[in-house]
Amino acid sequence: MERLFRLSERGTNPRTEILAGLSTFLTMAYIVVVNPSIISAAGIDPGAAFVATCLAAAIGSMLMGVIANFPIALAPGMGLNAYFAFAVVQGMGVPWQVALGAVFLSGLLFFAVSIFRVREWLVNGIPLSLKFGIAAGIGFFLGLIGLRGMGLVVPHPATLVGLGPLAVTSTIIACGGFLLIAGLSARGVPGSIVIGIIITALAGIPFGLTTFHGIASMPPSLAPTFLQLDIAGAVGLGITGIVFTFFIVDLLDNTGTLIGTVHRAGLMNKDGTVPNLGRALVADSTGAMMGAVLGTSTTVSYIESAAGIQAGGRTGLTAVTVGVLFLLALFLAPLATSIPGFATAPALVFVACLMAKALAELNWEDATDYMPAIVTALAMPFTFSIATGIGLGFITYAGVKTLAGRPGEVHGAVWLIAALSLLKFALL
Repeated sequence: MERLFRLSERGTNPRTEILAGLSTFLTMAYIVVVNPSIISAAGIDPGAAFVATCLAAAIGSMLMGVIANFPIALAPGMGLNAYFAFAVVQGMGVPWQVALGAVFLSGLLFFAVSIFRVREWLVNGIPLSLKFGIAAGIGFFLGLIGLRGMGLVVPHPATLVGLGPLAVTSTIIACGGFLLIAGLSARGVPGSIVIGIIITALAGIPFGLTTFHGIASMPPSLAPTFLQLDIAGAVGLGITGIVFTFFIVDLLDNTGTLIGTVHRAGLMNKDGTVPNLGRALVADSTGAMMGAVLGTSTTVSYIESAAGIQAGGRTGLTAVTVGVLFLLALFLAPLATSIPGFATAPALVFVACLMAKALAELNWEDATDYMPAIVTALAMPFTFSIATGIGLGFITYAGVKTLAGRPGEVHGAVWLIAALSLLKFALL
């Protein structure tokens, strides 16, 4: 263990690392309930989705711990799972098997970029303002889905969307659930999202809104989703835009999380670079491919890993501990499948609020920086497409900088993505 994780070198010990892993797990355990509820909307078997979520999180976290020796856990990403289910499958009519093929191809592309060191060119070329806009936009996208799940947002023929009926029991309970999650989080209670989801679900039992299936049992079958991805179908449909969207969001999400968590752990190099970045991204991309094979949307690094780092986690043993706990969670399928949609929707809105904080980092004194970021953030929920938001944001950035007489500030990566996005929109 000492040779593998270099515990003494980083000033830690097994007990501290294991407790840190428990802290991280508690803050992100909500994903075993929320992710199956989202991707099952794509037609995926809920039981298999639960198993795929747990296994993808376990494998991804262990890969990160062993390969990169970072205290960072992985799981299917929020935002990308909603894009997978609601935008790609429901919105575009793509079969979920083909969508899983697109997730696999994006992971393969991510792996290639990590191996051949193109990642530095891409990561360094995308301006911080667009990264902030993408993060906030994904949050707004999640928020819209969550508000709809709570019953607060409904379709309206004149205004497109409107306020739903507030006298509905499930809506009242869901609103209380959001306030509970927010209040517990403000108090610094570990696992506030999980606690809020469970209490919200329990509140629905007297009204017949929640059906209790038990607590523990043997895991459901993974057969409905295992190896069901259709890679040939993904290539044959020519869904390059979908693959690229999964890839670019995965790359930006993982890079941002790695920078933030590694800095907080005090593991960043003196020049501000991330040590073992290549290994970390290889672990991330491999986790994404494994997730697609198992039957879930893109696996990413979780910012909730900061909870374990705050508890003293400094090595990959923290991430491995998280992986083991996700394996143990496999036996809680009855409890997870008892959670209704109105209980998980408040968690989506809460996560959306957290992600919206990225807008505070924008340079509000430079319109050429903040305007493209705002276009990106607004376009995602209002077009109901993360891909469209990214494309419009990059086009706006290149256009505004050029018209402002500052085309030299536009990196080649931005020009490339903007050109590809223009071509995609022209062919629609």
